[in-house]
Amino acid sequence: MSDTHSRPDLPDHLSIDARSPFYVAAVFEHDIGIRFNGKERHDVEEYCISEGWVKVPSGKTLDRKGNPLLLKLKGKVEAYYI
Repeated sequence: MSDTHSRPDLPDHLSIDARSPFYVAAVFEHDIGIRFNGKERHDVEEYCISEGWVKVPSGKTLDRKGNPLLLKLKGKVEAYYI
């Protein structure tokens, strides 16, 4: 891949919600992979590497604003470009 130099560094804390202060649009121009406790996760909404957690939706349950209810799971988090 010749475009590795044009990719921004992955932040320590990242969210897919555009309203979040941890949303970085430039990162989402590339495909990102998340490995949580050694397994690939495709349902991560938010992560923090230094604190060691990810937030994932809890099935079809919604919060009072109609957004998916998120569960915080703790463990080893690795983020990388695909």
